[in-house]
Amino acid sequence: MNELLEILKSLKPGVDFEGNKTLVDSQAIDSLDIITFISEITENFDVDIPYDEITPENFNSVEAMWALIERLKEE
Repeated sequence: MNELLEILKSLKPGVDFEGNKTLVDSQAIDSLDIITFISEITENFDVDIPYDEITPENFNSVEAMWALIERLKEE
C-alpha cells in the first residue's frame, strides 16, 4: 500500500491521503484525478479497473483503493 500512497501523493500533492477517508465525498479529489489514478494504478499494479468499479466508495480512501487493487489482482 505504501507504493500506492507514494503514487497518489506525487499526483496530487497537498492532499491528506492518509487521514482523509472521504476523498471523493469531501471533494479533495475529483473525477479527473480519479482518471489519472486509474491510469497509474493500471500501469503500476497491472490490473484493469472495470467501469462498474469506478465508484466513490472505491476511491474515497487509500485503503479503499488498495482493497480494490487487491481484489482485482485475485480475479
